[in-house]
Amino acid sequence: MNKKVLVIEDDKIVRENITEILELASYTVKTAKNGKIGVSLANDFMPDIIICDILMPELDGYGVLQIVSNSPKLEHIPLIFLTAKTNHEDLRKGMELGADDYINKPFEESELLRAIDIRLKRVEAFEQKKSIQNDIKLHEKTIKNIKNFDQFLDQKQLFNYKSGETIYCQGNQSNHIFLIKKGLVKTYKTNELGKELITGYFTSQQYFGYSSFVKHSPHFENSKAVTNTQLYKINKDEISSIINNNHHILYHFIDLLATNLITLKEKLLLMAYASVRKKTALTLIYISENYPLKSDSEIKICRADFANSIGIAKETLIRTLHDFKQERLIEINPKGIKIINKNKLIQIK
Repeated sequence: MNKKVLVIEDDKIVRENITEILELASYTVKTAKNGKIGVSLANDFMPDIIICDILMPELDGYGVLQIVSNSPKLEHIPLIFLTAKTNHEDLRKGMELGADDYINKPFEESELLRAIDIRLKRVEAFEQKKSIQNDIKLHEKTIKNIKNFDQFLDQKQLFNYKSGETIYCQGNQSNHIFLIKKGLVKTYKTNELGKELITGYFTSQQYFGYSSFVKHSPHFENSKAVTNTQLYKINKDEISSIINNNHHILYHFIDLLATNLITLKEKLLLMAYASVRKKTALTLIYISENYPLKSDSEIKICRADFANSIGIAKETLIRTLHDFKQERLIEINPKGIKIINKNKLIQIK
């Protein structure tokens, strides 16, 4: 939409010349032959900028500026004076009243267009900054009053990841805690040879990525969607408000961190001292109880991820699973793995 300019000038020739210049530059122009008519027209036309002569009958330019400056409806509109008077006192008077610029008569077309363009750009920048500040204030106000967690999530953006797509990498800055709405995610570390060690699996209504977030450090592991996944990203300010206003979420985080710490210590002991058979058996039991991709008690996990969860080679895992099958501890079929003797698996040395 073309910007609108109101020209208030008592000299008909000057008024028509300015109108022609501005219309050629694609401005929408309205004109008034004195200040009184100009002020009345400004209230209806609501121009983006006013070009106003100083010496006029009925109401001079200073009077126009004073009325515009004191009107809540018009005060934001920039005003440029046209004047043949160039003494210091006149300039100072106009600037004290709030004039945005002066253009001395006679003037070049480019001078007029440049002055208008500069003022309009400043107004645009100011409005944009004001809008951003208002958005920030509204966001901060909303953040401070997160009292219903489910309603908060309903307003959050959902991020979609396809199966196999990376969510974050080791070394990425940690700015969010992730909450899964739907799907399955794995976290893992990779050594210098490219060997994976899976550190966790997470599914619907579970959080991940919180350790680095809490420590304000880059991610120390990688994460990847195992299945098509939808998740929320919750930032630091939101987490603070959520915890302050939803105490059950705080207790949930404490329980989550404590449980993960216990699981991690048990896994470290297992990896350090247990045999391959023991590692495989206990990991199999753990996955059967916690891994979400199950159907009729059959665990649907690829052999590579299973091996990486234990920290052994895939070939070693396959041989061990074959032994377990021979010992009638598990069943193996194309769909997955099914435990048939949990007690004996627990007792494996």
